[in-house]
Amino acid sequence: MVDDPRIIYPIDSRPPPVRTVVLAAQHVLTMFGATVAVPLLLGPQMGMDQEQIAVLISSVMVCSGLATLLQATFGTRLPIIQGVSFSFLAAFMAIIAYGRARGLTPEEMMQLIAGSIIVGSMVESIVGFSGLIGWVRRILSPVVIGPVIMLIGLALFQHGAPKAGTHWPTSGATILLVLAFSLLLAPRLRFFRMFPILSAVVIICAVCGVLSGTGTLAPGHPAYVSLDGVRNASWLRINPGEVILPWGRPEFHGGFIVAVLAGFLASMIESVGDYHACSYMAGGGDPTARQISRGIGCEGVACLMTGLLGGFSSTSYSENIGLVKLTRVGSRYVVQVAGVLLILLGVFAKFGGLAAAIPGPVVGGLYCTLFGLISAVGVQQLAKADLSSDRNLFIAGFSLFMGLSVPAYFEGYVTMYSPGAAELLAGCPEAVQNMVRSVGMTGMAVAAIIGIVLDNVVPGTARERGLEGISPAVLASAAPDPRPGSSKES
Repeated sequence: MVDDPRIIYPIDSRPPPVRTVVLAAQHVLTMFGATVAVPLLLGPQMGMDQEQIAVLISSVMVCSGLATLLQATFGTRLPIIQGVSFSFLAAFMAIIAYGRARGLTPEEMMQLIAGSIIVGSMVESIVGFSGLIGWVRRILSPVVIGPVIMLIGLALFQHGAPKAGTHWPTSGATILLVLAFSLLLAPRLRFFRMFPILSAVVIICAVCGVLSGTGTLAPGHPAYVSLDGVRNASWLRINPGEVILPWGRPEFHGGFIVAVLAGFLASMIESVGDYHACSYMAGGGDPTARQISRGIGCEGVACLMTGLLGGFSSTSYSENIGLVKLTRVGSRYVVQVAGVLLILLGVFAKFGGLAAAIPGPVVGGLYCTLFGLISAVGVQQLAKADLSSDRNLFIAGFSLFMGLSVPAYFEGYVTMYSPGAAELLAGCPEAVQNMVRSVGMTGMAVAAIIGIVLDNVVPGTARERGLEGISPAVLASAAPDPRPGSSKES
């Protein structure tokens, strides 16, 4: 461990109890906006009512808390918060589109999502605990990961302005406040640097609440704040039947499993980068190969739990790693307490009902500000490769374009050229048709497959592919570490 005098509380320290709770609550508030945004997006798409969305949010909170405890205690043992990953949104949306086309209930769609997560989590656990993460990192260069992450955000374009457009004054005010807080006030005021999104949501929801209470906004108005979900929710979710498999028995679909695996690949690579960033910001050096393997393995175990507890796949949260740098508090104990707080919020069912009461236009405003940022992160990843290389430009551009175009073909939009994929798949077994169609409708999976094949078949140097600067700890095999849980000095 590096002795960094700038760190107030290093990794192994325990701040005083009251200060620990305050610092832990700060972590929870930092990850709250992004964590709640996912169920608020997917729940209505599945046709869930407010009470079902409240259960979904509660499940997500419990899963995030358990994943955080697992990671900080047995995984990398770094102060890393775990939460819902945006890497899986495109695959989940494909599952929802499939379910809506066939008239499936929200519970049945969640069963398909759970089955895909469970299989993917097992693959991630094997990749982590076996030490295969170094090999995976070799075949997944920024040339592959960049377009995949870009497509995660681009694939969600139809949920931005249409959702915000249900009431532009409310969504527009949300967007303006997020921009003002994050870009104008954040450099000057530390509070807005940490909570720009949460502050905007609280202010707009408070205004909508007052207007709803005074009758200015009538029930049924897009910006109306209904607290029916809070009133109807029980105080605690402690009945095992409500917590374990709340949506029913998982269902397994080969095509969706492949599509979700593309999300796991992107998530694993992001997490490896987060481990390095967090270790340095908390006062450590490079994480060891063993730490990285344990971290990825424990993320797989955590995703297995989310599949069983009715949530969505989890991964490390970069926002909270930035909070470690801002506060100079690298104590894993603080993050473990944050995990406990997340579990308590999930068990307290009224909280889920309150989060589900956020008006749709507010959520739409958040989508407009957040989803573009995801694509920008993909551009940032791609920039790690040599963009003056014709090889890289072709592979990245081709995989990105096909990731947008192939789903259009499979969804039958390109009718001027072809009626769709039906003719192509005619004569194939139904299971094969479903698998090919599911993967083909998920741009992220298409881009990942094309990118991996081309990037590893077409010759290119490590520097050209953006792999030259990767720490040996990542590319090395996960040999037994003589100091489990420790970090190498830089």
